[in-house]
Amino acid sequence: MGPPAESVGEERAKGRWEVVKMWGGMFDGETDESFAQFSTSISFDARLYPYDVRCSAEWTKALAAAGLVTPDEQKSILDGLEKVRLELEGGNFSFVKTDEDIHTAVERRLTELIGPVAGKMRTGRSRNDQVATDTRMFAIDACREAIAAAESLQRALVEKAKQYIDVVVPGHTHLQQAQPVLLAHLLLAFFWMLERDKALLAVTIGSSSVMPLGSGALAGTPVPVDRDRLARRLGFVRASENSVDAVSDRDFVSDTVYAAARLMVHLSRLAEQVILWCSTEFGLAGLDDAWSTGSSLMPQKKNPDGAELVRGKSGRVIGDLVSCMAMMKGLPLAYNRDLQEDKEALFEAVDTAVDSLMVMTGTVRGLTFDAERAKELTGSGFITATDLADSLVEKGVEFPAAHRAAGEVVSSLISKGRTLEGVTDEELKSLNDMFGEGSAASVSADASIARKASKGGTAPSSVEAQIEAAEGLLAGA
Repeated sequence: MGPPAESVGEERAKGRWEVVKMWGGMFDGETDESFAQFSTSISFDARLYPYDVRCSAEWTKALAAAGLVTPDEQKSILDGLEKVRLELEGGNFSFVKTDEDIHTAVERRLTELIGPVAGKMRTGRSRNDQVATDTRMFAIDACREAIAAAESLQRALVEKAKQYIDVVVPGHTHLQQAQPVLLAHLLLAFFWMLERDKALLAVTIGSSSVMPLGSGALAGTPVPVDRDRLARRLGFVRASENSVDAVSDRDFVSDTVYAAARLMVHLSRLAEQVILWCSTEFGLAGLDDAWSTGSSLMPQKKNPDGAELVRGKSGRVIGDLVSCMAMMKGLPLAYNRDLQEDKEALFEAVDTAVDSLMVMTGTVRGLTFDAERAKELTGSGFITATDLADSLVEKGVEFPAAHRAAGEVVSSLISKGRTLEGVTDEELKSLNDMFGEGSAASVSADASIARKASKGGTAPSSVEAQIEAAEGLLAGA
């Protein structure tokens, strides 16, 4: 067992021991200071401290079970690690210039607290398998946090869909008015995108749940630890099968960043939709003051800055994915220092995704829609022209002929400065004698929507079933 913590400072002051680098021995010279600063990672990997401390604690227990650490030494190390964790958690941890990374910092501080016995914690272990384990644990937690944040946005979308269940709006293809749909149907489209994102994040958790600890630098550990038991204690599904692969694998990082990037693409699409709806030209939606900004020059402006930033930040996360893939593409086996570059991309990607989910959740919850403007937009063009063609199909006309007949009606009305709104059976028949009684009723937006009653369609009954399915998924989450 090491000396009491309160005596450690005195012992160091007397020069009885010194904390040294994790490597050395064969080196006579000092590391160039600028190179040391270039190669350090403590500025960003310090956030891995909860996982680093936990891994060190469980590894110490495994060493004790293997008879390489005495019960007293184990207690001293575990008690010291808890003090280190509390210092880091409370913001009271003092980093020093020689703290190359979080592993160095934790061991250095532990040595200050309990003395050289702290070094036993490193028996049979390398920073290579330690950092891979820490990073996997971080990725798993990050994916779970993103799933929870995605569910919050899904709930906001469902709540907004229920609030405006009766509002009909123009649906678009090629950003041109296409067919009428329920606003709720459009909102729920994003629910299902997020559901796929959650499924991908869950798969990523599975692919991350393989423990590298005990792989050593690359060849495995000589310590007779029960790695499968250690994996379970750390929350992994299993231990890695190949030590060389385990320390050099960062597929799980690329998987996590890809999941974040795809999520950001979906959030960017939602952001763009909000931006369009809130534009003066659409005039369909209004932003809550809490999730918008003003102009320093133009007093009338209410800008969708939150949505715009989410749209912009999606590019950063896509760039993080490219960075991860490019970093890995030419690496020989096994560990290479290039792998240090995975963390900043990983951290930025998941942080940005979770923050963006929060912003879009608030934005959606604060949206208000103008039902009267929705009616105006829906009746201002020819979005039920397809239904006019379908009315002929129901009478036995082949669709190509029905399509042509409806197109001729549209062309004629445009030349007269008219729309389909208010058109009569007689007018339609005068334009093409295939039309007759009941044809005009088919161009009603409500009639058009009611006819789309198949599963996944925009009819009220289908959308209500969709909301029920969505709420069922959230209830079981």
